[in-house]
Amino acid sequence: MSIVPRSPTILQILPALEQGGIERGTLEMAEALVHAGAKALVVSAGGRLVHALERKGATHITLPECGSKNPLTIRRNARKLADIMATHGVDLVHARSRAPAWCAKLACRRTQTPFVTTWHGVHKANFPGKRYYNAVLAAGDRVIAISRYIAERLSTEYAVPPARLRIIPRGADTQLFNPEAVSGQRVHKLSEQWHLPPDTPIILLPGRLSEWKGQRCLLDALAHLRQQAPTLHWRCVFVGSCPPKSQYGAKLLAQAQTLGLSDWVHFAGHCQDMPAAFSLATVVVIPSLRPEPFGRVVVEAQAMCRPVIVSAHGAALETVQHGLTGLSIPPADPTALADALLAVLQAPPHGRHAMGEAARADVLTHYTTQAMQQATLAVYDELLGTHLAANFAQTIAQAQWDALAATMNTPYQTENQTSSVAE
Repeated sequence: MSIVPRSPTILQILPALEQGGIERGTLEMAEALVHAGAKALVVSAGGRLVHALERKGATHITLPECGSKNPLTIRRNARKLADIMATHGVDLVHARSRAPAWCAKLACRRTQTPFVTTWHGVHKANFPGKRYYNAVLAAGDRVIAISRYIAERLSTEYAVPPARLRIIPRGADTQLFNPEAVSGQRVHKLSEQWHLPPDTPIILLPGRLSEWKGQRCLLDALAHLRQQAPTLHWRCVFVGSCPPKSQYGAKLLAQAQTLGLSDWVHFAGHCQDMPAAFSLATVVVIPSLRPEPFGRVVVEAQAMCRPVIVSAHGAALETVQHGLTGLSIPPADPTALADALLAVLQAPPHGRHAMGEAARADVLTHYTTQAMQQATLAVYDELLGTHLAANFAQTIAQAQWDALAATMNTPYQTENQTSSVAE
């Protein structure tokens, strides 16, 4: 382990700064690095989140074709990345995606720089050479798995030893996703925007329109629900955009019409105010057909004290305790999903409230953004001999104390302040 006596410079690299879980994690860690007194660099091909990154105090450096899988492009970008690292005095590189990780691995080997990777997805190895391509994310000096489910795959399929493997779950921003922080006006505005009838239970499925996210399974379940309880009133909102040129959205509309659900469901597209969307929901459904590597939307819904129904595979088995913080059902089982929906919708309000409160308590204990940030900083500390995690904790504690003092309007002094009375 090399000792870095000064404030280190940490470089994160990813394909682009568009919208997504990897991008959000990158911004969250850039913010944590700034709070910890480090210099935060991010290398990508650019995107809509560059300005948001820079507002957090980080520096973005554009590297065209950063996500290219072309071996020649990767080698060319590795040389450029090594030059960037030398120019900015980079102490550690953190890669979050396979093509940029290959580029970073080559550059770190050339410059003898510590290399950290995060395995975010469920990457298949279903054709020759794919396992070798995936393996770069298992080659870091430290390899971060975002759930126990991913850690088990890394251990068994890529032989990552415990000495290099760290499990750091993703987290929810529990200040943003806080039911007490969402005004009734925001919820009412969204309800009117989606033309939802007042005082009607709302079933919410958040997630981009994609076959494996399970929207078709939910539509089949809703048809079962109508048969089981024809007098039960509810509406279902699908929140999420459809990829360009995809026909999947049209297929969902056709399926809803065929099942006689057109008046019962609403496809809302992208939503800018997800905390309000969760507040509006009676129950949140995440019926993924494939195992989720983590499923941040699950813990965000739980942070909003909402009962969740999830498919019982992947990391959902870690974030949802069946019957306590949510319900889990067999994947791709519309009948089981209909039964679970009926159970939640017919439950007394105090029962749903108790499940939601238990869910938020579990998130606050295990799945916060702040816990993810501090644990990742601790990984950097392992390799650099720095104290970033402690610095971050101190900064956050001071900010919380400042906020508390401001609300109480009480004068106070820190150790670094001189009393005017003493002067």
